Amino acid sequence: MTKHYSVLLQESIEGLNIKPDGIYVDGTLGRGGHSSEILKHIKTGHLYAFDRDISAIEESIPRLQQVSNNFTCIHNSFSHLKEELQSRNITKIDGMVLDLGVSSPQFDEADRGFSYRFDAPLDMRMDQGQELSAYDIINTWSYQELVRIFFTYGEEKFSKQIARKIEQARVEKPIQTTFELVELIKSALPAKVLNKKGHPAKKVFQAIRIAVNDELKELEDVLQDGLDLLEVGGRICVISFQSLEDRIVKEAFSKVSKPKQYDKRIPLLPTEIEDAPYKIINKKPIVANEKELEENNRSHSAKLRIIERVR
Repeated sequence: MTKHYSVLLQESIEGLNIKPDGIYVDGTLGRGGHSSEILKHIKTGHLYAFDRDISAIEESIPRLQQVSNNFTCIHNSFSHLKEELQSRNITKIDGMVLDLGVSSPQFDEADRGFSYRFDAPLDMRMDQGQELSAYDIINTWSYQELVRIFFTYGEEKFSKQIARKIEQARVEKPIQTTFELVELIKSALPAKVLNKKGHPAKKVFQAIRIAVNDELKELEDVLQDGLDLLEVGGRICVISFQSLEDRIVKEAFSKVSKPKQYDKRIPLLPTEIEDAPYKIINKKPIVANEKELEENNRSHSAKLRIIERVR
């Protein structure tokens, strides 16, 4: 098992500006990297940590208990943030961190089917209790739906060719494993693409994972809920690893941090102009430093954005 490495850990903890008595949320517990750091900074506050992967929760609890007991783990997707907190009588939070990368252990556990590096059943479910899996998508979704997800979620230029190969292959027999899928993807790509750096199946695997776990819709929901729940002075830190997620975060933050627009023809005093309720802390996303880039290859695509509620 590879050591799990929390990307941009110090930057996101500093970005949260933690108060010792605050209520904090880690929407992506993973193996507890961010959560254990948050716990070190809160004395009388409380941390609510979400993960839909029960094995992540089971592995993290002992690690968190070594720091303190001021935490509650919630086995649910972060898109259920509001209802889960309200059921525990929490209506306001002082901060939230989201680390949107699939946790390294999920990639490293061959049988979960997240990785094109291991031969495994097509799965990719973060919550092992849900029905829809990668197998279902590859074997039952229409050609048009496959093209749509490969292009929209994977930004794959050869979406049509790949979807066509899958459609042809599954007529003969179901596509069962990650390696079978990798071979089909390779067979659909021209030689010049296959010879490029990087794995030829990366984009399609990303697209299927996003579709299986409905990741982009869930992200939109949690950002809206998190912003609503945030106390004045509270902050949200989001680490994304691919452009689709980063765009959603950037747009959500930008929308709420713009001052209200007034008709320019109406004369207003400066005191009558409403400020935006939120402010963006870093105009440009924070990226990993040289040391982290050397130590952890996965940090290369990481971007951290931070927003604060100001009124």
